[in-house]
Amino acid sequence: MVYQPQIQYPYEQFFEEKEQPSPLKKAILVASIAAGVQYGWALQLSLLTPYVQLLGVPHKWAAFIWLCGPVSGLLVQPTVGYYSDRCTSRFGRRRPFIVTGAMLIVAAVVLIGFAADIGKVLGDSLEKGKKPASVTIFVLGFWLLDIGNNTLQGPCRAFLADISGNDEAMLRISNAIFAFFMAIGNLIGYGLGSYSNLYKIFPFTKTEACDEHCANLKACFLFSVFMLTTITAFAVTLVGEKPLMAPTGRENVAIVIIGDGDDERVVATGFFEQIVLALKSLSKPMWILLFLTSLNWVGWFPFLLYDTDWMGKEVYGGSVEGTAEEIELYYEGVSTGALGLVWYVLTLGITSLAIEPLVQVLGGVKQVWSLGNFLLAVGMAMTVVITSMADQARNVAAVAGNGGSFVLPPSEVRRASLCLFALLGIPQAVTYSLPFALTSIISNSVGAGQGND
Repeated sequence: MVYQPQIQYPYEQFFEEKEQPSPLKKAILVASIAAGVQYGWALQLSLLTPYVQLLGVPHKWAAFIWLCGPVSGLLVQPTVGYYSDRCTSRFGRRRPFIVTGAMLIVAAVVLIGFAADIGKVLGDSLEKGKKPASVTIFVLGFWLLDIGNNTLQGPCRAFLADISGNDEAMLRISNAIFAFFMAIGNLIGYGLGSYSNLYKIFPFTKTEACDEHCANLKACFLFSVFMLTTITAFAVTLVGEKPLMAPTGRENVAIVIIGDGDDERVVATGFFEQIVLALKSLSKPMWILLFLTSLNWVGWFPFLLYDTDWMGKEVYGGSVEGTAEEIELYYEGVSTGALGLVWYVLTLGITSLAIEPLVQVLGGVKQVWSLGNFLLAVGMAMTVVITSMADQARNVAAVAGNGGSFVLPPSEVRRASLCLFALLGIPQAVTYSLPFALTSIISNSVGAGQGND
């Protein structure tokens, strides 16, 4: 028997045939939500690893908090995608989930920003050391933030696929616009994160339990609330969707055809059965795409999670748990790292706009993606070289009696670090756009595009 699952939905006969791709301005409005989402991500990636250590969490345990990202992505994204495709709300399939995700993110950033203040109310000491209540509130907000991000971004991507229809060029352009707005959000987030006096604009953010570093983080997150709610409100109001009509009581039931010819049989399946059947029926190109994308993110995540921490500890030789001099060096490195991330998102944004011309010049999507992966490998190798340069400079200073580990790294080390951040914006732009475009293209080629099923 040939196993050929073909997922068909009983409500398809009630769903109007897909219209021609919507105007580009609709794709721009939907993609602009990425700026609000990525602003919060930028703060999370650049400031929260140092901040959680400020709350008393040892450096080696900070990585466990970040497990929420892959865990929530594994569980939340397919679940949201499943119910979004079948949503029969009068507001459409995507917009209810986009609004829900935005609300979760707002709640999360409030919890993170006010974790120290809430912890004090719950009994945390103001002395330096572990603050269990603050850490609990922080972790709750941190995980809620990842869940909100995954709830929002998937339907946004699917909405762009709905708008683009079967036009592959439009799909690439829509995903490139999405990546561009991600760069805008990153630029604002990293820029504000590198400004150490932001809390002075919002003086109420500095409290007895929340010092200058904490107050800066709080001010940044309060701006996130305003930015995300405003952009999301504009997008979901100005870009409409046709509601999906379904037979009463059959919204979440699917028919799966197994086999072919005389062996063909029809069975009804639920959510988990459909996921298993969908995995079994994935084409070889899709499996290759998934495998290469996972390897790509294995390379990205260590840098994204620890980039500013790497600058503070390895490049500048500081420590968040050390002496006053070491703490000062650490935060000097974190600030320089945030500045490097500004250069990173500038190149990311420029490259995002150049994705489509690059595809035309290099002869295809695969060639551009290969180039991006090669540049990522070069960038990861440069981190080892820069760390070695910084260590050597500190050793030379120690031998010369110039302060050793308590001196700033030489200018060539700082310039090399900033160049590394700028370089990595190029492969990140490729990672943010082309795998998603390839997924939609491969899915459409087998009749299972994002907006179809």
